[in-house]
Amino acid sequence: MLTFNHMVERSEVLDRTYGALAQARRRTMLAMLRSGPLRVTDMAKPFAISLAAVSKHVGVLESAGLVTRSVTGRDHLLSLEPGPLVEARDWIEVYRDFWEERLDALDLHLREGR
Repeated sequence: MLTFNHMVERSEVLDRTYGALAQARRRTMLAMLRSGPLRVTDMAKPFAISLAAVSKHVGVLESAGLVTRSVTGRDHLLSLEPGPLVEARDWIEVYRDFWEERLDALDLHLREGR
């Protein structure tokens, strides 16, 4: 059973995750990291924005726990952290049965109306 505190913590994780995913560049950055870790400078190359702007996007992803950064010398290497995405998927999954039931009922209604 979920306690109120756990629900609040989970809600905060979901808020940060969905907030980070709300921006297209950040979704693209996550997709880039699916093939493995990348340096921040390499991550910035496909975008027509400053390195500072890329760093701000990376900061949002880090705050959401979606990426981790390791620093070796001057290289900042980013890695994908799928944990928050799993929680977001699980939250959506709860509603799958609800919508499938609604769509099945609509399908039946439309078939009977013919």
